[in-house]
Amino acid sequence: MAVRTDCLICGIALLTLFFYSCSGAHQKKQNRLQNASSPYLKEHADNPVDWYEWGEEALNKAKKENKPLLISIGYASCHWCHQMERESFMDTAVARIMNENFVCIKVDREERPDIDNIYMNALQLISGDTGWPLNAFALPDGKPFFAGTYYPKNNWINLLQGIAKSYATKNNLVVTQANAMVNGIAEQDISLIDTAAETGKTLTPAYQELYDSIFKVADLKNGGLQGMPKFPTPAFAEFLLQHYYITGNNESLKAANTTLKKMALGGIYDQLGGGFARYATDSFWRTPHFEKMLYDNGQMVSVYAHAYQLTKDNFYKDILDATLGFIEKTLSAPGGGYYSSLNADSDAGEGEYYTWKKNELENLVGDDKLVTAYFNVSNEGNWKPARNILYASLVPGEFAAKNGIPVDEFISRLGTAKNKLLLERNKRMQPSADVKIITAWNSMLLKGYADAYAATGNEAYLLKAKSCAAFIEKNMLQTNGSLKRSFKDGKISIEGFLDDYAWTALAFTRLYQLTFDDHWMILARRITDFANQNFYNAKTGLFFYAIQQNGLVLRKTEVADDAIPSANAIMAKVLYTLGIVYDDTTYSAKSLKMYYAVAARVKALPRYHIEWSSFAALLNAKSYQVVIMGKDALLKNKELQKNFLPATVIMGSTGEGTLPMLQDKLVTGKTLIYTCSNKICKRPEEEIEKVIKQIKPQGLN
Repeated sequence: MAVRTDCLICGIALLTLFFYSCSGAHQKKQNRLQNASSPYLKEHADNPVDWYEWGEEALNKAKKENKPLLISIGYASCHWCHQMERESFMDTAVARIMNENFVCIKVDREERPDIDNIYMNALQLISGDTGWPLNAFALPDGKPFFAGTYYPKNNWINLLQGIAKSYATKNNLVVTQANAMVNGIAEQDISLIDTAAETGKTLTPAYQELYDSIFKVADLKNGGLQGMPKFPTPAFAEFLLQHYYITGNNESLKAANTTLKKMALGGIYDQLGGGFARYATDSFWRTPHFEKMLYDNGQMVSVYAHAYQLTKDNFYKDILDATLGFIEKTLSAPGGGYYSSLNADSDAGEGEYYTWKKNELENLVGDDKLVTAYFNVSNEGNWKPARNILYASLVPGEFAAKNGIPVDEFISRLGTAKNKLLLERNKRMQPSADVKIITAWNSMLLKGYADAYAATGNEAYLLKAKSCAAFIEKNMLQTNGSLKRSFKDGKISIEGFLDDYAWTALAFTRLYQLTFDDHWMILARRITDFANQNFYNAKTGLFFYAIQQNGLVLRKTEVADDAIPSANAIMAKVLYTLGIVYDDTTYSAKSLKMYYAVAARVKALPRYHIEWSSFAALLNAKSYQVVIMGKDALLKNKELQKNFLPATVIMGSTGEGTLPMLQDKLVTGKTLIYTCSNKICKRPEEEIEKVIKQIKPQGLN
């Protein structure tokens, strides 16, 4: 799991050798990034740095001139990426050093997560750190030997000069470091993967052990996982809700409620405009880095929808409605797709768009001291001097009760104040959006819209889900089942990665279960079959992340969760569902093999494999298939899916239907509901309430 000690010593040795000077490089007004598809790369087109995109041109130049690669990785909404560009990459003196001594490559980590994964692993091995901008140094063949994150200008100059000298005078040491680094990254990939795992053993003890281990690292006071900074990690809240559903354990529900309410009350959530920032820098969710990512918000919509289904707490419905409102207002693109992110910075600086001075707020809300107190606003400021991030300590009903006023009255006053503040904030220069459209992230939102429709019955949400699905099908999906990753200005680019395939197939299976339109299940199967043929590694029983190695030093297998859950874990869930829907044990067997291949790793490090733990729960629980047949099938389905049903696959048709489990179940003049488990179906019912009783776990109240 870690690089050898002598490798780390090499890294320390490199740091002691950093001094060098150089001069002279021709600079251009516009470098070659002006032709990039990525908006983030285009932002660097006016840098005096002679940037390349990743590809043969850059690698061949490095080999021909025997220069190390400088690989700088970031994304458009990253505050510190912009900071480093302003301080260093726009500076001609710094650019001379970079151009003279390195072949400089700029990477958008959102377009090329395969590249980012390699060099982020290198950073983790060297320092245990993560983050962007990620600045990695590599041999001409791409093998990394050093990596870091943000550097102030003078530190960056010293680092560049030292590495240049080390590469020239201590090349053997650098090569040794690089080879050890690649071995360490490869070891991370295969660590604890059991290629000879046996399927069929009981999962019950393992699932309980996973839950116990994950619950131990839950922050029961502030929500989420212990430690800081704090990321939303929707998979964690989903795991808790699922565990409560399966076992009836009230501790799970309490921890999930704490997490979801604390996040939604904190500064990580935009109290005026809706939507979640990427992470909070503290343990209370109060102080965010202000960029907003589509992948976070799409997943958050799903988890708040599930919490609303389970608890019927309108607070959760308000959060999912407002989050979708934010997405529609700021990230929706023509044609049904959605942009990637909203910048942390505006013209006034990071976070200034969202924050307030006390007198600014009071001028708008008048003498309503309760609103000021609710948002924890002070003259001193709770963020920067005199500036305040809006956050709450209690949900509105609790705050009203504490202050002795009727709940409805306070909610009305709070709503009026929010509207006034939002109208004023809208006059400010809004942070810019990264207008590329990423397939996987759109699929997360597609699923979010589908889950929101199931929970609320709001038909507008189903229309949005269908529109997003149609965008993906029209623009990103090829006839052979392959996917493209990125879309911008009417053009597609970059071959899809495993997360594109897994999340799109998952979203399409979810859309089928709401609409009973076989078209979406057929596409999900086509996408999955392409992934099976082109990404699957029979040796490990898992899927490679990329369709090919793309000139990188390794073709990686992504197993652990990050801000986005493991693509392999999502693909295992897709295969599990396809096995049920198509009554095809080929899919089912492969999904089980995937889990058992990683079971030891998941057990050793469950905190970093929560999506796999959720899949273990699915395998452990008594699962059901519900089949609804007849002219009122969609109406019955809408009523059924108002409930949280994480261990149930739902199929149906208003007619005969084409799927195996639908055969011979249509009865003329009736709409019947069949509850099945292990391919055995109970006597059909006509009332949803009776079906709910049949599939409801005994431990659930």
